[in-house]
Amino acid sequence: MGGWGSALLARRMNPGLGRPRPERGAPTGRSPRAPPMASPLEDPVLIRPFRGHTAAVTGVAFDPNAAELVTCSVDRFLILWKLKTQCSAYRFSGHAEAVTSVEFSPDGQVLASASQDHTVRLWIPCIHGESSVLKGHTAPVRSVSFSHDGYSVVSASNDKLIKIWSVCYQRLLFTLFQHTGWVCCAKFSPDGRIIASCAEDKSINIWDTRNKICINTFSDYEGFPTFVDFNPSGTCIASAGSNNTVKLWDIRTNKLLQHFKVHRAGVNCISFHPSGNYLITASSDGTLKILDLLGERLSYTLHGHKGPVLSVAFSKGGDKFASGGVDAQVLLWKTNFDTLNYEEVLEHNFRRAHIDDPPNLLDVYPRSSHIHDERFKSVEVDATFDVPDTQTPDPVIIDIRAPSCISTPGVDKSEELPRPSASSARSSKRKAENENGSAVLSVGQHRGISSSVDCALDHIVGQLEMLTLTISILEKRLTCTEDRLKECIKDQQKMLLKENQN
Repeated sequence: MGGWGSALLARRMNPGLGRPRPERGAPTGRSPRAPPMASPLEDPVLIRPFRGHTAAVTGVAFDPNAAELVTCSVDRFLILWKLKTQCSAYRFSGHAEAVTSVEFSPDGQVLASASQDHTVRLWIPCIHGESSVLKGHTAPVRSVSFSHDGYSVVSASNDKLIKIWSVCYQRLLFTLFQHTGWVCCAKFSPDGRIIASCAEDKSINIWDTRNKICINTFSDYEGFPTFVDFNPSGTCIASAGSNNTVKLWDIRTNKLLQHFKVHRAGVNCISFHPSGNYLITASSDGTLKILDLLGERLSYTLHGHKGPVLSVAFSKGGDKFASGGVDAQVLLWKTNFDTLNYEEVLEHNFRRAHIDDPPNLLDVYPRSSHIHDERFKSVEVDATFDVPDTQTPDPVIIDIRAPSCISTPGVDKSEELPRPSASSARSSKRKAENENGSAVLSVGQHRGISSSVDCALDHIVGQLEMLTLTISILEKRLTCTEDRLKECIKDQQKMLLKENQN
């Protein structure tokens, strides 16, 4: 399997492997003592909260260098927090309704956001707030995600469709449809060859992006999946469930590897640590939990939000993670545990927390994935007992009002947006900040267009989408009619032959 998958297989073949024995006198079962609290040396710790949104925070994402954090909210705004610059934050407006998802492109030069206003927006994260609107969905858009090369974006919507867009041309590439319920989430694999999606029809679909077909389906009859994501190697997917569960599937063998039921309410979001050894979950029970995938156990339970936690994400380096909740807070955390040797952390945590019950026959000869439920204790980290940065005030948030939206260019190659290299992207970003966004102005001049023509083009694009859908339906009906006519002609010919023979 590779990574934690192979370690998991080895553990199941030899239950004693990688499971440190407790010290003499250490408890081996459940104990009436309170769960152990965190030690600041190797446990996650809250760095500081950020307050700027006025409603629930629905999405969080780091840029590739973990220098910036972008958040989105039901308040219709995106906020870009400068983590390495004191008192610096920018609030972007443009969406007409709640923003449900946000993500940085792999090079950090573009933002994509999804909204209940039925649109996807592409933003240049600078002080000019310039954005493009991608229209095509006919219902609220639930999630948005970039491909590994940053050239494509996938969106999932309540219209039961998954759409893939070109970032450079800013137009629809193709649509995937098979789900029969609202699509909650869609993600590209790390190599961009497949897409995983989950919907309220209780299914998780795996799509081939080249052939544009569904190649596999995982069903979850206990509840519907709310979020799905690939592990860093792209061999497995993890799904969060409305029935309080987290499941991990091997997409090569189509088998359920692990099944965690450690939350007391629905799980809203998950994020893999870049090492692939840990998974963090955000739940409506108000907690974050860190799952140790190699040890097949719950390691940490994090408290800090006042109410359901809706979003969570690791930074690309894994040294930080951020969470957002219904309390309108964004919490920035330091990981800590990933800096130490994995076996040392595992052994130390086994001594501090209540360990699992001794392995049974299902652990040695598993007939199905072993369910890890909430009776197993974890190391508790409560932000209210930590000493976060309470002295530094919240950054002054600068409102960035988007001018007229960037029009969606045509198919002509002359209208293609430039594909910046990493070096040119960084230099253009510095110019945008230091020279008051001169690079963005040049892009705006290159594609500048009056607002009236922009609105007319948007209307035309919407009409063309409807026409395309109508033609597709008519083609299907015409094909069915032709097939029926052929069958009728064959039946008539058979009847004529019988009459001639008689």
